[in-house]
Amino acid sequence: MLAGAVALLTLAGCVSVAHGADDGASGAHGAHGTPSAPAVVVPAQGSGGGGDPSRRDDSVAAGGSSWMRAAGVFSPPGSFVPSDALTYDTRLVPAGARVEITEFTDPSGTRVEARLQGLPPGHAYGMHVHTSPCGADPAAAGPHYQHRPAASADPVNEVWLDFRADEDGDGYAEARHAWGFREGGARSVIIHDRQGGAGERAACFTVPFGPRERA
Repeated sequence: MLAGAVALLTLAGCVSVAHGADDGASGAHGAHGTPSAPAVVVPAQGSGGGGDPSRRDDSVAAGGSSWMRAAGVFSPPGSFVPSDALTYDTRLVPAGARVEITEFTDPSGTRVEARLQGLPPGHAYGMHVHTSPCGADPAAAGPHYQHRPAASADPVNEVWLDFRADEDGDGYAEARHAWGFREGGARSVIIHDRQGGAGERAACFTVPFGPRERA
């Protein structure tokens, strides 16, 4: 509850895209006033797969703002222990690597953050929000989510989270937009083997993006 409330108060309202810590991307996050309604913890949303025991979801809604965090551990499709975080290329995203996606929303827009651990040090990855949940077939996640469908494929109209793993195998990226997700329109993040607007799909994580219940 406390972490969610703090997260809501740190939501920034400007429109920009930051492509990972290695790009020197950082910035102050403007503080907002105390929400007019008490914060409400929303029960963890169902995983996209078969009951992933490694998955951790949390969300908080207060007034016109909300906060969501989804975390998981990557494993290959068909593993004995099911996972909503799937790796299709264990050289680039090893089994056991971890991912955490956080979404902050308020009337001024949306901020999405990605944190990863356990990756090959120094590799540059692309990451985008996609339209469908992950599946055993990398194509199951569908195309990039677009704010204006069939418009430009770029970091302004889509959510790009490119990053480079540091010497410890950790990665971080952040994207900010003045718009929010359509309900049910954004369902996963795909990690690509290289940065930019395309690339082979190395891994996928099902994430419950979008509007959520508010107090």
